[in-house]
Amino acid sequence: MVKMAVNNYTIVEYFGGDDGYRCGYCKNEKGNFSHGMWSHTMTVQDYQDLIDRGWRRSGKYVYKPTMKKTCCPQYTIRCHAVKFQPSKSHKKVLKKINKFISKGELPQEQEGGEPMESVCDEAGPREPTKVCQPEMKCAATEDIQHEVKNCPNFTEVQKDVADVKPLISETSQNDPASVSESRTSNVAPKPGTGADPNRPPCRKAKDLRKERRLQKEQIRPPTNPAPANTNQAKSLEEFISESLPDSCPHNLEVRLVRSNPPSPQFKASFDASYQVYKLYQMAIHKDPPEKPSESQVRLVPVNFEDPQFAESYQQSVALYACYQMAIHGDDPSECSESEFRRFLCDSPLEAEHSPEGPEVGYGSFHQQYWLDGRIVAVGVIDILPTCVSSVYLYYHPDFASLSLGSYSALREIAFTRQLQKQSPKLAYYYLGFYIHSCPKMRYKGQYRPSDLLCPETYVWVPTERCLPQLDKARYARLNQDLDAGDARALKDLGKALVLHWRSVMPYAAYSRKRKGPSDEAAVQQYAGLVGQHCAERILLYRS
Repeated sequence: MVKMAVNNYTIVEYFGGDDGYRCGYCKNEKGNFSHGMWSHTMTVQDYQDLIDRGWRRSGKYVYKPTMKKTCCPQYTIRCHAVKFQPSKSHKKVLKKINKFISKGELPQEQEGGEPMESVCDEAGPREPTKVCQPEMKCAATEDIQHEVKNCPNFTEVQKDVADVKPLISETSQNDPASVSESRTSNVAPKPGTGADPNRPPCRKAKDLRKERRLQKEQIRPPTNPAPANTNQAKSLEEFISESLPDSCPHNLEVRLVRSNPPSPQFKASFDASYQVYKLYQMAIHKDPPEKPSESQVRLVPVNFEDPQFAESYQQSVALYACYQMAIHGDDPSECSESEFRRFLCDSPLEAEHSPEGPEVGYGSFHQQYWLDGRIVAVGVIDILPTCVSSVYLYYHPDFASLSLGSYSALREIAFTRQLQKQSPKLAYYYLGFYIHSCPKMRYKGQYRPSDLLCPETYVWVPTERCLPQLDKARYARLNQDLDAGDARALKDLGKALVLHWRSVMPYAAYSRKRKGPSDEAAVQQYAGLVGQHCAERILLYRS
């Protein structure tokens, strides 16, 4: 059990990645493979370096897909937030939200292009299933099953299309009698008297329209010439902050609260946030409502004299002593409050502040969407040295037709741009993983310009250059330079840092002190995955 706190260090336990588990995308029972490690604590810079090597956190569990082996390769994707321009579909989402706030009109159905999953609703593992943690006690909330019964059914509404009869039926076209009736008679016409000299001569309709247009322009009063920037596209911020009437039926407010360590605002809104999460899981992921509720969750002080802590001590030991990864995929039926806390509230990232960083600091946050005084959606994000990383989004199912997945992504991109003004190097928005082999996950590529991370050289490649390769094969080396390699590849295993018996030492010293079978192969695999740079800075815990 790791009890000591090592300042300014990241402490991890590596589990390996040999066993396959169920894929949340293609539903292959044993096709998903990833390497995993449990992070006891982590600096924001170390996590920044890890996600730039294809890692991603789920709670305190950090995992990296085995790209050549897994059934659905997952490529890290980032958007250039500063250069981002909303597309036509993005503008439509923003206008839909503004229309709802200003007029109270809630769309009856969800747009076809909006995925049911949130922008970063990953199907990756959350944590080893054998791991247990001290639980958190929370004030009991009202039974929400009656609210679930009123949730809308997410069925696709098909539009009624009126049958349009052709002007000439297929039968009449093939009927000689019908055709002959439409032809000009061969009988010579009777002689006429000619054109009426008292009427004006015939003119083409095109000429008449042109003449009327010129007459209108002559009558119209002169106007000032349009400014030069009339055709300049509106920015994302202008769409979001579009002026609304004073008497709007709804009021939407977005609040940023720190989730780790929990701020007073986070604690005060925990119950309401959990209820939204529970409803979202049941409506979107079909989780049964009779699953564990708040009454089964406790907050246990770390004190051996406390009976609750003593009772859960063995589970806590199992957590820290767990060296074997046992992942069975993301099971939505396991969404108790303790699972919610581990997945969306617990974070290994330490809260940090830097003179050149943003005012809110670095770390893990919840971005809460309050509508008329209640939380309707929550975006879980990490603020890191060079990016805002989207972790998860969950929302109240009653508002699914508002495309809150896309809307929250646009708000988070705008938030990244705001932070970039305070911290110039914080210029990217990470959307998690891009899975080209899963059509419903390709929408992440619509936030442009964007890059995908090459799984072999760990350099960023523009997404549009990667798509032809991914159309041909699920796995691809995205970097076209065949001579390029991993610039931060493992060079000297002996320099990798190890935490052993409460002491920090390089692996070379640890291997001399260690008794029992050698674990060099496992340590070398870990160091190769995190890279030499991280291996020399992150403490690998070994008993």
